[in-house]
Amino acid sequence: MTITHKDQSTAVSLDQLLAEWEELGIRTVLFELPDMHGVARSKLIPLNKVRGYAEKGLNMYGGTVALDSRSFVVPGTRYNEEKNYADQMLLPDLSTAAVVPWLSGTARLICDAYWQDGTPLYAAPRHVLRRVLSELDKLGYEAVIGLEYEFYLLDPMTMTPVFNGLHIFNTSRNLAVPVTERIVELMPQIGIDIITANCEYGPGQFEINYGAHSALRAADLGFTFKNGVKMIARQLGYHATFMTKPFSDQSASGAHTHVSLVSKATGQNAFLDANDPQGLSPTAYYFTQGMLKHANAAMALMAPTPNCYHRFVPHHFAPSNISWGPEDRSAMIRAKNSRDERTHLENRLPTALSNPYLSIAAVIAAGVLGLRDQELPPAAVSGLAEEHSEFPPLPTTLDEALDALERDEEFRQLLGDEFVEVFTRAKRSELARFKAHVTDWEREEYLEIY
Repeated sequence: MTITHKDQSTAVSLDQLLAEWEELGIRTVLFELPDMHGVARSKLIPLNKVRGYAEKGLNMYGGTVALDSRSFVVPGTRYNEEKNYADQMLLPDLSTAAVVPWLSGTARLICDAYWQDGTPLYAAPRHVLRRVLSELDKLGYEAVIGLEYEFYLLDPMTMTPVFNGLHIFNTSRNLAVPVTERIVELMPQIGIDIITANCEYGPGQFEINYGAHSALRAADLGFTFKNGVKMIARQLGYHATFMTKPFSDQSASGAHTHVSLVSKATGQNAFLDANDPQGLSPTAYYFTQGMLKHANAAMALMAPTPNCYHRFVPHHFAPSNISWGPEDRSAMIRAKNSRDERTHLENRLPTALSNPYLSIAAVIAAGVLGLRDQELPPAAVSGLAEEHSEFPPLPTTLDEALDALERDEEFRQLLGDEFVEVFTRAKRSELARFKAHVTDWEREEYLEIY
């Protein structure tokens, strides 16, 4: 993966932006708020009303950030009854301004959330990521992030894959439906520079990769990509899902997260050491150990639903233990030691369903703690890391991961107690509904015979 160290996007003034959009024939603007799940919550604003809302803020129900996966209001999440169900104010980040190529005459602005008195909603995912990045900045580094999303394309009537069989990289399957070509065509127009697109291991499963960027920009693009893929697919008569494990007998979908650090002092890749046997610097080793040490807590953000935990089984190209290894696709951390500026680490834990802001925040928070502690990871092993019993297992349920998140004081301090409280309460509410649900398996297993 080629890593670029600087983003090309620059914010323009509001006057310039509105004049440009008027000239382009933009009629409406989406004010988008990334929620706890990475889903876009938005209001559609006529162009002639954008200035007022951009300057003073756009009101939206404050509990929107903390809604659970079914958009239920969860008591005790700070932003609901505790605030008398008050509005938050959305203030757009002008650096995220873009024309939406899959909509007619429409642009978008990604927003940050504040209360009426100017206090941030600290559990909002963009604020969480900024908080973590500020700690990395103090250590003298900038993070560069690349995301690899897998997803399934389904027939929306039957919710079955658009083709059967396992034909990874097969050209006819790559182009079996027009969605892939449309994504490749449109995404660059909103700043997502597509690198590769292909069908993956599961039937109807695809992976589309794009370039790496500084961390907040990477999260914004991940948010844009996921929501855009779903919308493009729907327009063409298909359903795209980033659900981690939609079919029990088929591949899960991941979101491998590639990270390198750039030294602010030198502008060089801080993970590279050509004299090291693995081509990795002490900084890379410390960062790796941080990701390993705090993996249990980070997993709650990287695998945030009960369904995600079906993914972490041996011999399925997903991690099953807290491990690392050079070029090892079975390990949780895969060291990509190319011995040049492309050298980086790949955290293979995040699932496709994870929120890009929160999964990136988890990667960097764990790495920051590793940089502070300056501890080395265990020695690399020969063979597949997943087959070595000395590596401890990952949590096997969301309950375990949430418990680990609440116990890991250093990790939760970096993310912020407000976020951890809101996130865990919402997730435990989802888990309670999940555990109360009678499944098809139970009926098939017990209903007739017993």
